[in-house]
Amino acid sequence: MGRVRGFLEVRRVPAPERDPRERTADYGEIFELLPEEELRRQGGRCMDCGIPFCQDGCPLGNLIPDWNDLVSRGRWREAIDQLHATNDFPELTGYICPAPCEDACVLEINDDPVMIKQVELSIVERAWEEGWIVPRPPQRRSGRSVAVVGSGPAGMAAAAQLNRRGHRVTILERDEAAGGLNRFGVPDHKLEKWIIDRRLAVMADEGIELRCGVEVGRDLDPGELRERFDAAVVAVGARVARPLEIPGAELGGVHYAMDYLYDRNRAVAAGANGWVRNGRPEISAAGRRVVVVGAGDTSADCMSNAHREGAASVTQLDTYPEPAGGRPRDLAGWPRTPKRLPTNYALEEGGERRSGVAVVALNAHDDDCVGSVEAVETDPETREPLSGTGFTLPADLVLVAIGFTGPEPALLDALGLERDGRGNVRAEGYTTSAAGIFCAGDARIGQSLTVTAIDEGRRCARAVDRYLEGSG
Repeated sequence: MGRVRGFLEVRRVPAPERDPRERTADYGEIFELLPEEELRRQGGRCMDCGIPFCQDGCPLGNLIPDWNDLVSRGRWREAIDQLHATNDFPELTGYICPAPCEDACVLEINDDPVMIKQVELSIVERAWEEGWIVPRPPQRRSGRSVAVVGSGPAGMAAAAQLNRRGHRVTILERDEAAGGLNRFGVPDHKLEKWIIDRRLAVMADEGIELRCGVEVGRDLDPGELRERFDAAVVAVGARVARPLEIPGAELGGVHYAMDYLYDRNRAVAAGANGWVRNGRPEISAAGRRVVVVGAGDTSADCMSNAHREGAASVTQLDTYPEPAGGRPRDLAGWPRTPKRLPTNYALEEGGERRSGVAVVALNAHDDDCVGSVEAVETDPETREPLSGTGFTLPADLVLVAIGFTGPEPALLDALGLERDGRGNVRAEGYTTSAAGIFCAGDARIGQSLTVTAIDEGRRCARAVDRYLEGSG
């Protein structure tokens, strides 16, 4: 390593971000980069630990000690090559990945982990700035064609890898722009959409065709998909929201979190307030008392959007006990990622999180819209309701963010794809029950992270490539 005693001599510094009081006035990126000299110091904290648990903690198996060392030595050009060796889109993971690699860092046992995510983001942004990321189309074409259905991170990664192997790749996306949940589910203040467009432009110059507004089963017959392409990858995500099965869930003003986030991202993209799509007004938190049910990343994104819209109040209800804070962390959990963090970026901007509670009913206002939320405290161990602890919160907008149950069934039925016990596509080794059709990402494994989806896409591409080589 470049600095043998770096982990002893250099302290981790806070990751730079805009002041919460300032950033809630706009939808601009909240995260910033450290100066180069400090980044080199932070990269030098990476210790020669023998077994890189960080690399194992990363679903992509990123070569983290290698590029930390290169950054500590100022060898940025080599660092981006090492980063791209395992990750097609390090700008996506650099901005929005929860960094399980840092939780697996050996230093995390009794100290602050290495700033892996900040170093990763700095490498790729430096590469874009220096002009090191340029189109690299394949030198030869295989004569085979592949359709990738869905343009989220799994679909994008599969397309990039298959194109690199010389196959003609067409991405079919039903929405009006590519990126999947990274575009429509992740707010601009966590990931500005020009960052996605920047990478898509390189992919297009490498020969990948992107067709938006095309839904297989509506705009393109599934049979035509089989006829026109030698293989297809289904990477449509897991978009079916888990329902809130309590009295009052059908009331007006109760919405799934992703419906709200889609509306907000489209409104920001249009630069409009009071935005209307297909005759339906957008879901808005402006001036409303907002209750978000659930406490994951999607819930935090709902809270942060509500702050920016000027909600009257924002409350997050979490069925799990209050997260433990402070250090050192419990060694029994290392190197696994903690299930709950003491805070998140949205809570730093305002609002309140109430942990260890369960929502039991939604009450109507006099116009059949939600007016209040009934909840009860739960036992920390069993999460069973505790008698005598019920309370009521006023609410004009309730956003349900309790996860997803699997992919939408219409396309899967049209293609004749078998499902597993959880409703996901059954795809052993990424091969589905239908000849020539493969599956990757959340549609195969269920709701997961962007970093896992990229890994899924890369692995699926290898399976498709082997199939195409053996079918000629």
